[in-house]
Amino acid sequence: QVQLVESGGGLVQTGGSLRLSCAASGKIFSINIMGWYRQAPGKQRELVATITSGGSTNYADSVKGRFTISGDNAKNMVYLQMNSLKPEDTAVYYCNAGVKIMPLSSWKYDYWGQGTQVTVSS
Repeated sequence: QVQLVESGGGLVQTGGSLRLSCAASGKIFSINIMGWYRQAPGKQRELVATITSGGSTNYADSVKGRFTISGDNAKNMVYLQMNSLKPEDTAVYYCNAGVKIMPLSSWKYDYWGQGTQVTVSS
């Protein structure tokens, strides 16, 4: 009912930049938060950054000052500008959203995209 589609991953050298995009579509009444998570090989999925519909942001300590999350509420999109990339940023990046599909339904936070690979070479 709700689809999240990421784009913008790729291969970049250390110190380079990438911009990820995520579009939410389907049966959406409202979105209250969107975010980015990442999972490196052999590691658990971890939070990268989130942004609420009101514009409040939260970042993992490891990306503060290098990554910037932004959103477009009208388009149900979220972006992640990644600068000064490091090899340890290499991971599959996943988009997540908190969605209400009807006015009286509860918020659900288990909507995920398929992921986009980010590889930073040293």
